[in-house]
Amino acid sequence: MKVLTAPQMRDIDRKTIEDIGIPGPVLMENAGLRVAAVVRGIVPRKERLKIVVVAGRGNNGGDGFVAARHLHNDGYRVETVLLGRVEELKGDARLNARILRNMGLAPIEAESEDRWSECRSVLRGAGAVIDAVFGTGLVRAAGGVFAAAIKDINACRGMKIALDVPSGLSSDSFQVPGPAVRADVTVALAAPKICHVLPPAENFVGKLVIADISIPQELFRDEDFRLEIVEEKTILGLYRKRPRDSHKGTYGHLLVIGGSLGKTGAAALAGKAALKTGAGLVTVAVPRSGLAAVARSMDELMTEPLPETEAKTIAPEAADRCLELCRGKDGLVLGPGLSTHPGTARFLMEFLPRVKLPLVLDADGLNILAANPDLLSVLPRPAVLTPHPGEFGRLTGRSAAEVLERRLELVAEFSGRNDVVLVLKGHRSLTASPDGRVFINSSGNPGMATGGSGDVLSGLIGGQLVQDKDVLKAAVAGVYSHGLAGDLAADTVGQKALTAGDIIRYLTRALKSLEDKASPP
Repeated sequence: MKVLTAPQMRDIDRKTIEDIGIPGPVLMENAGLRVAAVVRGIVPRKERLKIVVVAGRGNNGGDGFVAARHLHNDGYRVETVLLGRVEELKGDARLNARILRNMGLAPIEAESEDRWSECRSVLRGAGAVIDAVFGTGLVRAAGGVFAAAIKDINACRGMKIALDVPSGLSSDSFQVPGPAVRADVTVALAAPKICHVLPPAENFVGKLVIADISIPQELFRDEDFRLEIVEEKTILGLYRKRPRDSHKGTYGHLLVIGGSLGKTGAAALAGKAALKTGAGLVTVAVPRSGLAAVARSMDELMTEPLPETEAKTIAPEAADRCLELCRGKDGLVLGPGLSTHPGTARFLMEFLPRVKLPLVLDADGLNILAANPDLLSVLPRPAVLTPHPGEFGRLTGRSAAEVLERRLELVAEFSGRNDVVLVLKGHRSLTASPDGRVFINSSGNPGMATGGSGDVLSGLIGGQLVQDKDVLKAAVAGVYSHGLAGDLAADTVGQKALTAGDIIRYLTRALKSLEDKASPP
């Protein structure tokens, strides 16, 4: 599903009205109807509860007037407050305010902080408050009467239902510029906006409901819309049931290189995840002393011992052996548990420029890359880099805080400049393509913030890559299925107890559910 900016949404509205021929009042009517339907679903006892609509002076307020009318017609007790004067309204909003007045439901006018103070008691006893103050156009912090109203809406005990965007948020930013309504439910009109899907703004949205207001779907297929939230349907095509005449060679052979003293488990986790995601064969190559631990972790894994340093990390002389191991393989995962030992860094610098396989680079592979940025230009293509914010900060010379603050901008820029697919891990992981597209993941939970979770992800992406050969699809699907497995695990074991091993265990259920939906009986 596309995630739109305010200018993109305005352009779609314009095309709907001017090119398709759906009048503005019809779109406003549809929006208000959808909001009223959501309210009916969550506030059923209409004879006992009052609903208050707090409206602004723009079209968002007009949508609120429509919702107020329909809820009144359904038998709810509805009161409407306009943060302004009716005579200031224009166009479709003015039309719907006039309809309310003609029905004997004229909005209470609160054009100033003093006037709001006089009438804010209308919120008392409200079972629900519909926030229709600002829509997608806000670009600065709310102040004056608007800030006062936002504060009192938040203090109200009733449900808070935001119309399109919780007032106080900017639709085009995931930052919170000032006071904002903390909604229980947000009814986004036609499409999600940036503030709906990324923290910290996302924390003010509550449950997100996307409302179809009859805008034709082809208008959302513009190639200039580069931001998309990943849903199940985005990736289902990769999980269709397999042909009867396939064999293990059909689904690729993945090589995993990593491990060091005390960290062989990272390479083993990546290998196990790759097998569970459907790779036909997986070979895990680790320092010689760690081979037995990896081999014991899963019978189906093939293993290879590599020359090691005195610190029991991969030695420089392992480069030639690893190149031999690359022959006949379909993809490479490099980095889980690798360490940044100087000898291992020399191994990587000698090995990487000679690799011809599709690559997933993770963990200490990224840290060595950050210390040797010239390696970026000689990475094999296609390549997927999977940093967390700290690792990405080291790659770009920025702090983790700056990475999080500018994540959308930075991932797109880095991916395009370096011709790599970049997965920035974390809550709402981002997957950026060199062509400028950015995919926001919608699965996962805080319990996945645990050691080894990233190693499982690199294995999932690698395992998907050797099966499907499309690096971007493999990354997007790997991130989503990783989060889905984590969600299923958390439902059973809880978030606190969740481990990377649980993600692998519940991956079978996650993939089975995707397979069943992709290939129904």
